[in-house]
Amino acid sequence: MTTTAFDAVPPPEMARKAETVGVAKAGLGTLTTLVLAVLAGAFIAIGAAFATTTLSGSSELPYGIARLLGGLAFSLGLILVVVAGAELFTGNNLVVMAWASRRVSTARLLRNWVLVYVGNFAGAIATAALMYAAKEYEFGHGEVGATALAIAATKTSYPFGQALALGALCNALVCLAVWLCYSARSTADRILAIVPPIAAFVALGFEHSVANMYFIPFGILVKSDTAFVASQHAQGLSTVDWTHFAESLVPVTLGNVIGGAVMVGAVYWLAYLRRTPA
Repeated sequence: MTTTAFDAVPPPEMARKAETVGVAKAGLGTLTTLVLAVLAGAFIAIGAAFATTTLSGSSELPYGIARLLGGLAFSLGLILVVVAGAELFTGNNLVVMAWASRRVSTARLLRNWVLVYVGNFAGAIATAALMYAAKEYEFGHGEVGATALAIAATKTSYPFGQALALGALCNALVCLAVWLCYSARSTADRILAIVPPIAAFVALGFEHSVANMYFIPFGILVKSDTAFVASQHAQGLSTVDWTHFAESLVPVTLGNVIGGAVMVGAVYWLAYLRRTPA
């Protein structure tokens, strides 16, 4: 007779599962990795679009409440990645646990990160282009577009050091969400584990590189509609361009790696998986 376990998986077993998952991710073929990475970029972009709409017209709400609602909406992105199955660069920073155990080579680790990052970029920016073609930014009497412009302007205005720190804090929470999923026994468990850390990082204003691959390009595309920008009397958009997008993406990405690979992956590897002498 088979038995079903309902208790959450304990942390030591979560660490071993994370290590095994890391080996599997690093061993995926190139085409499979790219396809799943494109999906993840699109999923995160959908969550970002959902958050943008949720934040639109929220000026009458207290700042914290509006940010919380946006964070709850954005959680959809990681839920789709984890439950539907996709390869997300920020979550894959945890592959470092398998690397630290010498079950994944440095070459395979970097190959996975590069392929997934490229695929995430393609999926996110393609979704931004599709949203722009659909003129989704005109919804709510243009409030969605105005919010998109404001988000892009904010994200491209941070100096390097601040963007780095915001990126590290962000991916610490994202990887903690993925880490908590390793304790889950069901799909409902995974969803419940994902929502609080993701809602927290959005509410706190932290920076996610893959989300920014949607937020900023979408803002740039909306800015290109000069008639719309004039109708909204939008100002302060001097940093909303491709140059500032690239400049902002570098520190946020580096910060994401620090937050995910070091602050979460390396710490839990040290706690549960390090090889100690007999």
